[in-house]
Amino acid sequence: MAERVDEILRAGKAPNFHGLVVMRGGQTVLERYGAGPDHRLGDALGHVEFDRDTLHDLRSVSKSMVALLYGIALGEGLVPEPGAALVAQFPEYQDLVADPERAHLTVEHALTMTLGLEWDESAPYTSPANSEIAMELAPDRYRYVLERPVVEEAGKVWHYCGGASAVLGGLIARGAGRPLEEYAATALFRPLGIDAFEWSKGEHDTVSAAAGLRLRPVDLAAVGQLVLDGGRDIVPGEWLRELVRSRVVIDEGFEYGYQWYVNTKDRRWVGGLGNGGQRLLVLPEEELVVALTAGDYDQAEDSSKAVLDAVLAS
Repeated sequence: MAERVDEILRAGKAPNFHGLVVMRGGQTVLERYGAGPDHRLGDALGHVEFDRDTLHDLRSVSKSMVALLYGIALGEGLVPEPGAALVAQFPEYQDLVADPERAHLTVEHALTMTLGLEWDESAPYTSPANSEIAMELAPDRYRYVLERPVVEEAGKVWHYCGGASAVLGGLIARGAGRPLEEYAATALFRPLGIDAFEWSKGEHDTVSAAAGLRLRPVDLAAVGQLVLDGGRDIVPGEWLRELVRSRVVIDEGFEYGYQWYVNTKDRRWVGGLGNGGQRLLVLPEEELVVALTAGDYDQAEDSSKAVLDAVLAS
C-alpha cells in the first residue's frame, strides 16, 4: 500500500493531495502529507505545508459528523426521534407548522435528504443561485429551508441538500441549549482526545453544519475508528447501526443512510464525502479506515482519487 501511494505522489498524479491517514485493526499503518494552496470555505489560505497538526476543511464530511452528534444527543434525550414531525420542532414558524403540505415531513426525511422540497446545489458555491449559499444569505436559515416549495412526496427520492444538515444542526443546538460546536467539543471530540478543531461560521454567526468543520486527518481517522468500533461509550451503538443502514438509493450500488453514504457495489464501505476530495471511508469487513484530504475544490477532476485507489488496490 505505502509503495503504491508513494509512487502516485512521486509521479505528481495527485497534485492537490493534502493528507492521508490509514488505520487497520485500530492501528495507523500509513500517514502522508503534501503541500499546496488551500482554502477555508472559500477564503484563500495561500500555500500550506501540511503536517500532522494542520487542520483541514472537511466540507460535506461535516454532515456525517452532525449525524453522529444527533445520535449522541438522541441518546441524551435532547432531540426528537427520527419519526417526529420536523416543522413542528420550529413552533415560531406557525404558518409553516399549520401548512398541511408540510405536516408529513419528519426528522428522518432530513437525515436521509428526502425532504421533497425544492433545493438545488448545482450552481457554484460562490453563487446565490446555489440553494446552500442562498440559505446562508437569508435572514433566517431554518425558515429558508423549511419554507421551500414542496415539489415531490417526501421519503421517496434523494436530493443533495445542505439545508437538511443545517436543520439537524439547529435541532441539536436547541436541544443542547448551546452552540453546535460547543456540544461537539464535549460530546464527541474531547472523549476521542480531539482538542484542536474549528467550525467555520456562516452569515448568521452560526457554524455551517453542512460544510464548515475543520479537523486534522488523524482526528478524522479517529472518528472513523469510532464508527468501526461500534461507537464505544461515545455514540450509542444502536444509532450507529441505524446510521449506516441503506435507506434510499442514489445510484446502483450507491445508497444513503443518515447523512452517511453506503457503497454496496464491489466493496462495501460507509463514509462521508466532501467537496475537493475530502473523504472518510470505513470498511467494516476489512477493519480499515481511510481519511483523505485534498484541495480539488469545485473542480470536475478529483486528482486525489488516485491516492484512494492506491490505498484500496487489492
